[in-house]
Amino acid sequence: MINKILYVLGIAALAILVWNIYTIARLPEETRQGEVFKIIFFHVPMAITAMICAAVSLVASVLFLLTRNFKFDALAVAVTEVGLAFLAGNLITGSIWGREIWGIWWAWDARLTSALVCWLLYAGYLMLRRAIEEPTQRATFAAVFSIFAFIDVPIVIFSIKWWRTQHPQPVFWAGGSFPPDWTTHFLWNMLAMALLGAVMMSVRLRQEEAQRELDSLRRMAHAL
Repeated sequence: MINKILYVLGIAALAILVWNIYTIARLPEETRQGEVFKIIFFHVPMAITAMICAAVSLVASVLFLLTRNFKFDALAVAVTEVGLAFLAGNLITGSIWGREIWGIWWAWDARLTSALVCWLLYAGYLMLRRAIEEPTQRATFAAVFSIFAFIDVPIVIFSIKWWRTQHPQPVFWAGGSFPPDWTTHFLWNMLAMALLGAVMMSVRLRQEEAQRELDSLRRMAHAL
């Protein structure tokens, strides 16, 4: 039953993305930036999905420290890997956008730098897990590191409000807005990214739980 649900959600996410790519391509060019502005329909939803994943990882890490239930540790690592992938997509699309608008691939402004630091922190979280073999110690250290890494998430979100930055102000925060049909496409893409992230997280979570069961059986076999 769960497999069927995942298949349905995955197909729905891909169908929405394909449909949106087709319809977004048919939208008129943005007045000042032209066609490249349409990357916002993917750039921003990827960022939002990545930040949601970071928040879920934070909650799961705190719950693990409180309960010592390894299901929360499995959730934390699964959602962190998915969030890292979406944040990488956000950084890549942002670089492409910047290259067209600013003439450079990268600018060390507050938003871009804090987002890169965020990616490096969560990549470090996964590296830390690889470096510790004992399960309880690994989960504990990783949970503490995940909580520490989340400190950068509010900085990423509010950096363009707190400091002068080359990165443009957000459309919705700064009092601007899309035309109604553009907003509709943006929300559909946000839904597609969220569904895709949920499917990826569920698949990765099941892999993590299966690996834990396998490791437990191996330890029992060695004990015998």
